[in-house]
Amino acid sequence: MLVEGIDYYVNSDGNLVFTKEYHLKRGYCCKNKCLNCPWDYGKPKQVKDVKK
Repeated sequence: MLVEGIDYYVNSDGNLVFTKEYHLKRGYCCKNKCLNCPWDYGKPKQVKDVKK
C-alpha cells in the first residue's frame, strides 16, 4: 500500500511522483529516468578535475 508523502507526492501539475524512499523499497532501477531516482540513472556524470 502506497502512503502519500512517504512513497509519493502529487506535483503542481497533478502528476503522481514517486519518492526516493519508494524506489529504494522497490529495490531496483526501472531505467525511466525518474525524478527521484536513488541510482541517478540518466543524470549526467560529474567529471572529477584531476590536477597534474
